[in-house]
Amino acid sequence: MPRKYLRRWLPDHQTMLQNRFLSRFAHWFEHPNLFHLNRKSVAGGLAVGMIGGLIPGPLQVITSCILCLIFRVNLPVAILGTFYTNPLTIGPIYWLAYQLGAWVSGLAGAKVTVLMPSFSALNLGDWMWAMWAWMQSLGAPLLIGLPLLAALLAVMAYFSVHVVWRLWVYWSIAKRKRRL
Repeated sequence: MPRKYLRRWLPDHQTMLQNRFLSRFAHWFEHPNLFHLNRKSVAGGLAVGMIGGLIPGPLQVITSCILCLIFRVNLPVAILGTFYTNPLTIGPIYWLAYQLGAWVSGLAGAKVTVLMPSFSALNLGDWMWAMWAWMQSLGAPLLIGLPLLAALLAVMAYFSVHVVWRLWVYWSIAKRKRRL
C-alpha cells in the first residue's frame, strides 16, 4: 500500500506524543502498532474508525482511541476513519441504520416523527439528554440497526483495505518488472 503517501498525511509517533494533552497519556501509546503502517494495523484502524464513527456526538474520536488501545491498531487511521460521519452524512447514515434495524426486527412499517436534536443550540449536557430522548423515541430499530451497521461497515472496511493493499502490491511488482 502507499506507505509514503500515508506517512505524508498522518502524524508520526513523536509528533503525537509531543502534544501537550497527549504527553500525560504517553505510556498508553507506547505500543508500536498504534502508529505502524502495515496492512493489518491500517485495516484494523479503519474498522475501528467505522465503529467509532457511529457513536453519537463528540465521543467518536475518544471511542476510537479507546478501541485502538484495546485492539492495538493504527490510531491516526482510526481517528481519520471516524470522519465519514459529519453533519451532512449523519442523518442518512442513521436513517440507514434505522431501516436496517427495522428490517431485521420486523418493524419495517414504523414511521419516525421525532427530529434529531441540533448540537449548536444546546450545551453538551443538554444535548446528551436530548440525544438520548431522541434515540429512545426511535426505539428498538435504531438500537438494533446502529451496532449492526457499525459491524457491517467495519467488516467491509477491514476486507476492503486488505484487497486494495494486495492489489497495490501486485501493481507495484508488475510496474517494477516492466521497468527491468
